[in-house]
Amino acid sequence: MPRQKLDSTAISEKLADVSLWDIDAGEIALTRTFKFADFSEAFGFMARAALVAEKLDHHPEWKNTYRTVEVRLTTHDASGLTGLDFDLAVAMDRIAAGTGRKTGS
Repeated sequence: MPRQKLDSTAISEKLADVSLWDIDAGEIALTRTFKFADFSEAFGFMARAALVAEKLDHHPEWKNTYRTVEVRLTTHDASGLTGLDFDLAVAMDRIAAGTGRKTGS
């Protein structure tokens, strides 16, 4: 299935669903930093998010340092944002909310 790059109008509409995420100036990527109570919660979040990413066949760029997980979402083969980036962002927000102790932006 081809991954269609979203135009600025579509991106603006979808941003309402991911209000805690930032978008870069070129509208190429979504970013968010998640902070958890400890490393175990952060790693658990990553494990659950990885399962969703695998089902979507869309994988995040991410970095984990102790209780912090930095995420960048983009669709490389579309050279920008697609619906998959927003789908994964929404899923990650739901997973993080399920930990009950998330803080940060």
